[in-house]
Parts: sequence; structure tokens; C-alpha cells
Amino acid sequence: MKQASALAVRSGKAPQAQRPTLPGEIHRRQKRRSNQSLIAGVGLLGAVRERASSRNRLRAASGEQGQTAASCEGACPPPLLVGERKGLRCSSAGAMPRLPCPTGLAPAILLARASLLILQQCIMVRVAILGATGYSALELIKLLLRHPHAQITAVTSRQEGNLPLASVHPSLAGRQSLRLEDLTPQQVAERADCAFCCLPHGVTSKLVPQLLQAGTRVIDLSADYRLHDPAVYAQWYGEEHHDPGRLGQAVYGLPELFREQIVGARLVANPGCYPTSAILPLAPLLAADLIEPDDIIIDSKSGVSGAGRTPKLTTHFPECNENFSAYNVGKHRHTPEIEQVLSTASGKEVRVIFTPHLVPMDRGILTTTYSRPRRPATEQELLAVLREHYWREPFVRVVDQLPATKDSAHTNYCDLTVRVVRGRVLTISCLDNLIKGASGAAVQNFNVVHGFAETAGLG
Repeated sequence: MKQASALAVRSGKAPQAQRPTLPGEIHRRQKRRSNQSLIAGVGLLGAVRERASSRNRLRAASGEQGQTAASCEGACPPPLLVGERKGLRCSSAGAMPRLPCPTGLAPAILLARASLLILQQCIMVRVAILGATGYSALELIKLLLRHPHAQITAVTSRQEGNLPLASVHPSLAGRQSLRLEDLTPQQVAERADCAFCCLPHGVTSKLVPQLLQAGTRVIDLSADYRLHDPAVYAQWYGEEHHDPGRLGQAVYGLPELFREQIVGARLVANPGCYPTSAILPLAPLLAADLIEPDDIIIDSKSGVSGAGRTPKLTTHFPECNENFSAYNVGKHRHTPEIEQVLSTASGKEVRVIFTPHLVPMDRGILTTTYSRPRRPATEQELLAVLREHYWREPFVRVVDQLPATKDSAHTNYCDLTVRVVRGRVLTISCLDNLIKGASGAAVQNFNVVHGFAETAGLG
């Protein structure tokens, strides 16, 4: 910059002010770099194929196609080199003269792996966020903006009009220039390869059939596809399901239990926040036959953001501040979801009593469960079962101390532990209801579906 200014002075011209780089230009530059890397990766893969074909032709011509050598006098080519090392003579009798060393395949394998890595780094998935005005949508946008493989191409709202997204979420000012639009499923499908649905229950199921038919994957953050039985859905949600044929076909999006089914799935039902906090500590204990499946009490406390952004009397500041209350006792809609998933994971019919509470804080869930043991077990034995089950999981932390909501706030972690008190097994778990309980889990599912690193965008 200083050199440019000096040249301008010597030439008699005043230095020009540097024009600010607009977000659209940054995106175009990143896209050009991605395309260039993609071309380079394809070229490398082509070189690998050509090398393998050349080797096969030479071996076929020599009539020694099945011959291998035990050792070589010379060193194999260094990794990532494509050129042949001619003139290597294998020490085994009858070896092929002046042919590439059979162990020269190793560099080709390394080259192929490097090429695939380059290609994976270049993959960008176009994503749309349907219902982009709520708290979960805001957290989802923040996560996707730093995701290496996601490009937000559409954000929708049925009520806000064609407003800039930053006017609804001011924290996104200067970070995202999209405007809210009321798009049809066909228009969404034209712009996006994957749609995150942050819509109320009963709305998503009207749109999903058209999105899937148009080839767009769907990760649904509503409750529309979590339950398997249309009659159970109607009983708990008070209306008939609009797409009953797909109930039971959608994959339940809890990677810690159903990762294999999520890979490549077209429709993923993101779990509820309360169910995640209860299922993760209970599922391993039920699967190990350590607790009774028909006598489980679940006591949960959630921050006010779990009620959504739409104003309600119970979440009005004078009502919820310095107040602590239970709600929907015996009739909360997450009850059948918890029972269904725990029954599936454990192979037993599970029955629970679930009571949620509203706590005067912004975010976070703390869940305590109470179960009867099937046989005597110490706390250390129960902790060992949980650690054995989750030791490979990037977002479940089995801890010795009693977890607190601040420990996992603004992260995709679920912290959990277990205690034995007067012959009962107690589990305590904490998570952020907007991240691990909603948007973070959705991004985690997005990663598993597309084969990306599961922690991408969540670190």
C-alpha cells in the first residue's frame, strides 16, 4: 500500500481511496477459489487414473500381470509425485525390467486421497432456511455462516414482507445481505439443495412433499415428522397430519443413536430440545438393562427462549421474571416423542412421566430423571456405562461433577452425569436449548447427511 502511494506521488497523481469490498464480491471470490481448487482436484484424480491405466497396460504387455516383488533396490517415489521412476530393478528373480515398481502404487493412493480431500473441501451445499425470523433460525444462520460447506441462498418468511434479514435480526448486520421472501416450494428447490424448516408444526408437512419431489433434502426442526403414528400425532397435536404416509419414514435426527440411518437421508426429523436432554442419559442405561423401563420420571427446566419468539402472556417479562412455574403437566407434546425413541433404542416399551418448568433465564435446559434400578449398581458402574457408550461422540460429555446450564451455553454439547440416591438412579443433563436442542443438532445432522466432518461449523 505504501509503495502504491509513493508511485502515485512521483507520477503527480493523488492516491485513490481503496474501495470497500462488498459481501457479494467476497462471496464471488470465494466461489472462484473453490472452483479453481475443484478443477485442480479433478485434474489430480485424472492423473491417478491415467497412471493406473498405464501400469496395467505395461503389465499386460509383459505377461507378468500377477507378479509382485518382495523388495526394491531403489526407493519408491515420494508421496504426491505422479512421474514414473524408470529403471528400478527388483531383486526378485525374473522381475520385470524397466517397469514401475509395484510398490509405486502407494504414492498413487496417497495422491488419490489428497485429491478426494481437495474435492471435499470444495463442496458447497446451497441451503435455504424456511421460517427465518425465530430464535432457532437466528442461531442456525450464525452457525451456517461459519460452515465451510454451506452457502445460504434463501431465507423465507410468510409475515415479515421483503425485508432485509438484518432488520429482523440486527446481529446479522454486515454479515448477511439476503432479504426475507415468501417463496413457493418450487422456488426454494431451484435455489437450494437442502432446506432447514424452522416452521410451526402443521406447516412443514404441507411443504415437505413438494420439496422432496423437487430433489431438495429437508431437515425439519418442527415436530411434524418425529412421531411414527398419525393417530398419536393427532392426539397430542390436536390436528390431522398433512403427510401421514411419510411418518415413520423420516429419520430421527439424533446422531448419537441413529447415525447410520441419517447418512444420505432425504428427510431428517430434528429432535425436540427436552427429548434430547432426556434421551441421551437414559438410552444407554435402558439398553444395558440397568433401569426399569416403565417407571421413569423426567423433570426438566428450560429458559424462556424455548417458548419461541412469538409474544405470549406466560413469557411476558413481568410474568416470567422472578418466577418459576411448571406447565403442561401430563400433557406436554414431547412425552410421546421421548417414549417412542427410548422404546426404539432399548427394544422395550418405555413409559415416562414428563413435567417441564419455565425458568427466568434466556436459554438452557437442565433435566433430572428418576428411575428404579433392575439390579444394584454403583455410581461408578453407571458412569462407566455412559462413558463406554459416548466416548466417541464429539458432543456428549459424561462428567463427574453436577452439570450446570452455563457449562454448555452457546455450544452443541450435552453434559450429563448419574447418581444413586436411596435406591434410585438419577441422571442430570444440561444443554443449550437453541443449539444442541435445535439449530446445532440440525447442523450436526446436515454434516452427517452429506458426509462432512460432524463438527463442521460447530467448533
